[in-house]
Amino acid sequence: MLGKNRKKQRALLPLLTFSLLTAFTTLAANEPALKYSLDDKALTWGPCPAFIPKGCEIAVLHGDPGQENADIFFKVPADFAIPHHWHTSPERMVLVSGKMKVTYDDQKTETLNVGDYAYGPAKRPHVAYCEKGAPCVLFIAFENPVDAFEVMKKHP
Repeated sequence: MLGKNRKKQRALLPLLTFSLLTAFTTLAANEPALKYSLDDKALTWGPCPAFIPKGCEIAVLHGDPGQENADIFFKVPADFAIPHHWHTSPERMVLVSGKMKVTYDDQKTETLNVGDYAYGPAKRPHVAYCEKGAPCVLFIAFENPVDAFEVMKKHP
């Protein structure tokens, strides 16, 4: 009798798996598609973490910044230095406006131009500078909740 139940369970497992996948796919398919532009009036801009100087702003494009998989616009004025910091999440970035230099610890400085993609590993400290000319807007996709932690300077 036990053998027949195992055969039934094995036969039902693919059906159950398919049903669950279909249910999750249907839920995702019901989510609306989104589109934002830099000057979109629907965007709500808020402050950056306190260690970043005044002028820095963040707008949430998709998701909840306190949860996994949130997308944001990160905006700073031209001629603006972003202090040494790190994130618990990897960052996937595309520069949308301006020109930005980014330097990760122990790596050479990279210059991002509009349309350039950059990847920042989790917990890798870095600094950035938005060059003179135009404000910088960076699209950032976070895998983990959105955060930023200042790297404190060591005193001798």
